[in-house]
This record gives sequence, structure tokens and C-alpha cells, in this order.
Amino acid sequence: MSANAATIDVGGRLRGHARQLVAWRDSGIVVAFVVLFVVLSVSSDVFLTKTNLLHILDQQSGILIMAAAGTLVLIAGGFDLAIGATFALSGVVAAKLAVDISPWLALTAGMGTGLAVGLANGLLTTVGRVNSLIGTLATGFIIRGLAPIVTAGAIITVSGASAPDFQTLGNGHLLGVKYTIWVMAAFVGAMWLVLSRTTLGRYIYAAGANPEAARLAGVRVAAVRTGTFVLSGLAAGLAGVMAASTVATGQPGAGAGIEFTVIAGIVVGGTSIMGGQGAVWRSVLGVLFIALIDNGFTLLGLDPIYQRMAQGAIILLAVSIDAWGRDSR
Repeated sequence: MSANAATIDVGGRLRGHARQLVAWRDSGIVVAFVVLFVVLSVSSDVFLTKTNLLHILDQQSGILIMAAAGTLVLIAGGFDLAIGATFALSGVVAAKLAVDISPWLALTAGMGTGLAVGLANGLLTTVGRVNSLIGTLATGFIIRGLAPIVTAGAIITVSGASAPDFQTLGNGHLLGVKYTIWVMAAFVGAMWLVLSRTTLGRYIYAAGANPEAARLAGVRVAAVRTGTFVLSGLAAGLAGVMAASTVATGQPGAGAGIEFTVIAGIVVGGTSIMGGQGAVWRSVLGVLFIALIDNGFTLLGLDPIYQRMAQGAIILLAVSIDAWGRDSR
């Protein structure tokens, strides 16, 4: 065999492997989720019950909301590590204002706080040209410092006449399902529609896949990326006020490390950390897949030490598949 023929053969095999890896990244989370769901259904009498499944959705509602918006950020080529701090600040603002104004206005103000933080992060990383990973890490530290200043270092408890209305969002039910799940479903559905059915969604993919080509094609890349950060901030604000409403308190330390849980779910779902590829529905499966692992360890009484090890291994596998799928093309 000649050198050229050998080169062509190797190149063909590499492209074949790349297609297999891309296919696994796209469909692997579906297969893995179904297999784990079936295994847990067979292994535990409690798992496949309405109470347990609704409990999982309720516990993951805030994370799913942030993951849906965070998917747009990653696809557009950014990172938002400030969502955990925004989550806490939004809940604190809502709880503090609920003491003096309408609880519903307070909850709206909390969400507005998240939106404002998202806008600031978007402008910082586009107009300010600060790397999004470093920039949002820094703003996260700043926001974490603001939360205890707002509360004077204490936990704010919403009590008295304001408490029932304030707690409705986090504890109310509709048709036997908590409002938090309905809100999550609506928000995730909206993000899915934006990404898969709108011009903005196409621009988000273009901005992440090849920003220079997108600019030449007339896409306002900076505006698109800023928009994804605004949605991410709004999502963190919504998740934060939902959490505050559930326990009727604003806690400066709430959501510590939640940003890594969100990003882990997005990555496990198959969204590329390099941008340009991903889907909201896959991020939803990624978050729920990790949640099922947690739930399974609890129901089966397994040693929690291995729980984090399993999650770490899954995240490494997902990132590796994405990297090999790109490099082998």
C-alpha cells in the first residue's frame, strides 16, 4: 500500500470514529437515561411511584431551569459561573422586600435582580472582552459578598401576613403537582422553543460554532451572547426566588456550588463546552440522569462515597467524547 493510500485509509477510519463519537454524544444520554431508569425501577419498589418521581422533579426544578438557559450560554460560546451567587442574591432580595411590599412584587424584584446580573455579565464578557469563565467567576465572588451585606449577615425569614403569599410559589399545587414543577416545565419549554424554533436560536448556534463567520454573515455575535447571559441570569433569579419561597427565607449562602451541578448536567447531556453544539432537551436528560444516580444511591442504601466518584467519571467520559469527536474530524 502506498503512503498516500495509507494516509487516506487512516483519515477515513478517524472520520468514521469521529462520526461514531458524535452519534454517541447525541444519543448516548438517551440510552443511559433509559437504562438507569429501568434498573432503578426494577431494583427499588419506591422509585417508580408518583411521590418519588414528583419529588425528584421538584428538587431539580431550579437546576433544570438554570440548565436550560445555561445550555444557550454554552452553545453560544460562553460560561456562566455566577449563577450560584445570583441564585442566592435573588432569593435574599425577594425575602427582604417581602417584609415591606407585596410578596409577589418582591418575588418579581428577585427575578429582576437575576436579569440585571445576567445583563452585567453579558456586557462584561462582550463589550468588556473579558473571558466569560474568568469574568463570571469574579462577578460570582462579588455577588456572594453582596448577599450577606443585604441581610446584615443574617438569614431573613418572611413571616406574618406576607408569609402565605410569599410561600405560594414554592409550595402551592395545581392538579396535584407543585407550582415549581409547572414553572420549570414552562421555562424549559420556552428555552427549547427559542433554541430550536427561532432565528435567535440559529444565531446562538452560529455564534458558538464560528463567531467570525457569523459576524461576516451579519449576525450580531456580541448581542446574541449578551442575550444568552441575560436569560441565564433570569433563570438563576427565578430558581432563587422559588427556593426562597419554598422555605420562606432568604439565605446568603444558598446555592453554594450549584453552578457546577448545572454545568455537569449540561455537559453530561451532550452540549459541547467548546460551543456550537447542544440541545435543551439533552441538558434536561443530563440533569435528571445525575439526579437519578443520587436518588438511586439513597433508595438502595449504597455508600455515598461512590456516588460522587460515579458522577465525576460520567462527566469525564462526556467531556472526553466531545473532545475526541471534535479532534478526529
